[in-house]
Amino acid sequence: MRKFYTATLGCKINQYETRSVSEAWSASGALEVQDEAEADVILVNSCAVTANAVADLRRLVRRLHRDNPQAEIIVTGCAAQVAADEVAELPGVQRLVPHKDKAVLLEGLDSVGHVSSEKAFPAFSVSGYGRSRAVVKVQDGCSHRCTYCIVPLARGASVSRSTGDVLDEIRRLLDAGFREMVLSGVNLRQFGRDLPGKPDFWDLLGEIEARFGHEWKGRARLRISSLEPGQLGEKALAVLADSSLVAPQLHLSLQSGDPEVLRRMGRGHYRPEQALEFLERLRDVWPVFGLGADLLTGFPGETGAEFENGLEFCRKLPLSYAHVFPFSPRPDTPAAEMDGQLPGDVKKDRAKRLREVAAKGKADFLEKLLRLPELSVLVQDGEGRGVSEYYASCRIENPSTSASPKRLVRCAPLRVENGVIICKES
Repeated sequence: MRKFYTATLGCKINQYETRSVSEAWSASGALEVQDEAEADVILVNSCAVTANAVADLRRLVRRLHRDNPQAEIIVTGCAAQVAADEVAELPGVQRLVPHKDKAVLLEGLDSVGHVSSEKAFPAFSVSGYGRSRAVVKVQDGCSHRCTYCIVPLARGASVSRSTGDVLDEIRRLLDAGFREMVLSGVNLRQFGRDLPGKPDFWDLLGEIEARFGHEWKGRARLRISSLEPGQLGEKALAVLADSSLVAPQLHLSLQSGDPEVLRRMGRGHYRPEQALEFLERLRDVWPVFGLGADLLTGFPGETGAEFENGLEFCRKLPLSYAHVFPFSPRPDTPAAEMDGQLPGDVKKDRAKRLREVAAKGKADFLEKLLRLPELSVLVQDGEGRGVSEYYASCRIENPSTSASPKRLVRCAPLRVENGVIICKES
């Protein structure tokens, strides 16, 4: 029996695809191991969104080869697509499977060849997950070329999963005991454009509610991976108001709060104010909700005034956390060649100031949650650590045997310690 080990860098989509491949390899008779030193084959699913992501890949592959020099290392994913020559030279790498051919790995450890050139949703699916929360991939690729982004080069044009396949997978995961699932895609705004009838993401959420809402209300929940402000309108508000499954938390792919910076980013299709306007109305649906945002600072040409404008906008947002990235030029993207590239210390300082705003928002939000009578905590490990419906980290004091991983447990919040809500079972 051949043994394999998997390592994943990057986004939830990569995590999902790695899980799908590992299920396929296990079904074909191979054995997944948890120690790379025991493996005959090591699969590395790579990321290339930033220069740091590729550097992380280099370090990881070298370590894996050092720990197990006899293993065949297969590298797939975005870095294998856009930095193939560099990746192929890494020690121990014997096979390179670019992202566009990644689905061929589902055929087995020794699969060769290429997938069809016809653009279609790749045949990834899962029936379980190695974590307490499961990812459900509903969309891949992106057809909108932001000037800084390498994703369209790495993953290709947008492609959507059929609603029926999404519903079937949610059912499998519910049957397998998962009580929180994350609906993920590279660009959820583009979901459905290639499907019959052109449903959008909110139509998909409506279908999920119609299928599972009555049966699973209060017993399972959905989380949305990332949305653009341009998706937030009347339809979004109506669907969220009708949903009994969506957790009261959103994550916005905002990138900047300054309209001129957004325009240079190639993201002039929404106004920052759209997010504020929507969130004000959302309070009527969700009196309390968590809010995260992706923020990219130090973009070429970003003036001090533009940064301050964006910073002030972020102060207006009810942020409970944020992912802040200093601009990292990626090869073959327009932004890499733009005038006005900023020094590293400027980008670092601006990122620090944005993180301070997010940290204050988180602290204020956690204090707000302490005033609630109860939280619904998804237990993630045997020590009682988990996450609330608002996407706040929690830890249950002296958890009972019923507070086992993957379960939703009602808890009363007690206090905050190091950014974590300490709570007790209700």
